[in-house]
Amino acid sequence: MPKSYEELMQFISDLGIEVSTVRHAPVFTVVEAQALRGKITGAHTKNLFLKDKKDNFFLLTVDEEAEVDLKTIHTKIGAASRVSFGKPEKLLEYLGLVPGSVSVLGVINDGERNVKVILDESLFHHEMINAHPLTNEATTSIRPDDLLRFLKETGHSPLILKIEA
Repeated sequence: MPKSYEELMQFISDLGIEVSTVRHAPVFTVVEAQALRGKITGAHTKNLFLKDKKDNFFLLTVDEEAEVDLKTIHTKIGAASRVSFGKPEKLLEYLGLVPGSVSVLGVINDGERNVKVILDESLFHHEMINAHPLTNEATTSIRPDDLLRFLKETGHSPLILKIEA
C-alpha cells in the first residue's frame, strides 16, 4: 500500500527536514500549476516517468521550462534504448502515484528501488525545489540539500545531470 501524504510528511519530519506545503486545487499540467506563481517561490518541476525496452524505469525531474528530447534523452540517463512513458500501472506500483501527481517525493514508495532518479542540475541553482507531496492538490517546497538527503534515506542515489544544452 502506498504511503499517504501524512506518512510522507512524518518521514520528512523524522529526518529533521523542514518543508513548507501549500494546498491548492488539483493541477494536472505545468500550465495549470503556473497559475500558482507568486504564491510558491523556487524551482518548479516537471516529472517524467520513463521506461526503456528492457523495462528499466526512470523518474526524470527537471525545471518546468526544460525541454526534454525523448528521442535522445536515453543517451544521457543510461537507458538501454530509447525511452517511452511508463504505464500508469507501473507508476502506481513503483511510486504509488497516478498521472498528474508524478513527483520525486514518490520514491518514498519505491522500496525495491525499481526506479532510477535523475535530477536536472539546474534545479540546484534555486533555494527551494517544489514537488507534489504524493498528491496534485498540494505543493511542497524543500531545500536542494534536503531533497538529496530525503532521496538517500529512501535508498535512491540520484544522477544529477545537465538535461538541456
